[in-house]
Amino acid sequence: MNKIRVAVIGAGVFGRHHLRVLSQSLNATLVGVVDADLERAAQAAAEHNCLTFATLGELKDNVDAAVVAVPTSGHAEVGCELLESGIDVLVEKPIAADLASARRLVDTAAEHERILQIGHLERFNPAVAALKKITTIPLFFEIHRLSLFSPRSLDVDVVLDLMIHDLDIVLDLAGTLPEEIRAAGISILSDKVDIANVRLAFPGGCIANLTASRVSTERVRKLRLFQPHQYISLDYQKQEAVAFTVSGNQQIGFQPLPTVKEEPLRLEVEAFLASVANRTQPLVPGEEGLRALEVALAILDKIEEHAKLVSKTLQSIS
Repeated sequence: MNKIRVAVIGAGVFGRHHLRVLSQSLNATLVGVVDADLERAAQAAAEHNCLTFATLGELKDNVDAAVVAVPTSGHAEVGCELLESGIDVLVEKPIAADLASARRLVDTAAEHERILQIGHLERFNPAVAALKKITTIPLFFEIHRLSLFSPRSLDVDVVLDLMIHDLDIVLDLAGTLPEEIRAAGISILSDKVDIANVRLAFPGGCIANLTASRVSTERVRKLRLFQPHQYISLDYQKQEAVAFTVSGNQQIGFQPLPTVKEEPLRLEVEAFLASVANRTQPLVPGEEGLRALEVALAILDKIEEHAKLVSKTLQSIS
C-alpha cells in the first residue's frame, strides 16, 4: 500500500512512543508533531527527523492521518478538528473524558466518513488475540492490573487510566454490557481513585472481578478466564497464555496457546494504517471505545456511592 502521511498530536510519553513506531513503519511517512510545548515538540521532531507544526490547521493538506496523544480532556476537541479536516484519527484510550465528548467524536467521524480508531492497546496483544480464538462461553473472569506509582495520567482515575484496558477486553469477549456493577475504590497518592475493585455481572451469569492499582509494589498484568471445561491463564506482560482443559474422562490437559510475540503498539499502529489505506473498520472503532467509557464511568459512579456509604458508617461510630 502507499505510505500514509501521519502526524502525532502530543509529544508526551505516549506521543513519543507513537513517534518511534511511526518513524520505523514501512507503511507510514512520519510528517510531523504538534504540541502546546513548542520546545518539547522541537526536541521530539529532531529525535525522529520530522517537522513541527504550530497548529492543527497546518496539518490539513500535509497528512492523511494523525495520532491524538494529548491529555484525555483534549481528545474530543483535537480529534474532532482533525476529523472535520478530513484526517483519519487514532485516539489514545480512553476515547474521551465524558460520554458527550466521546459521542461527539464518534458522530463527527461518521459525518465526515473518516476512520476513528481507539487505542485500546491490549486488543493487539498476541496473547489476547490467541485467547479470543478459543473463547466460547465466558463464565468467570479474574483480572489484576497493578502498577508502581507514576505522576503520569493523574488527570484521570485508575479506572480510566488502567482498568479500562481490561474492561475493553471483558466487554469484547462477553459480547454484551453488564447488567449489574458493584465497585469500591480509594484515593491514596492523588486526588483521584488510585485503587479500585469491581464486580460486573452479565446477562447469562458471567461474572468479572477486576482489580486495578497504580500504587502497588509490583507490576502485574494478568487475566484468568473460566469457561465450560476450560480454564485459561493469560499474562499480558509476557504475552503468554495457557489453557487447562478437562476431557470427558476427567483428564486435565495443559496447552500453551500459540503466540508470536510482538510489540502491541506496533501492531496497533499498523492495523490503523491498514484501515486508513483500505477504508476498512478498525479493530477498535469509536463505538467500542464509547462502550468501554460508558462502563468505566458507571463504575466510578458506583465507587462514589460506596464512598458515601463508608463515610456515613464512619460518622455513625465517631
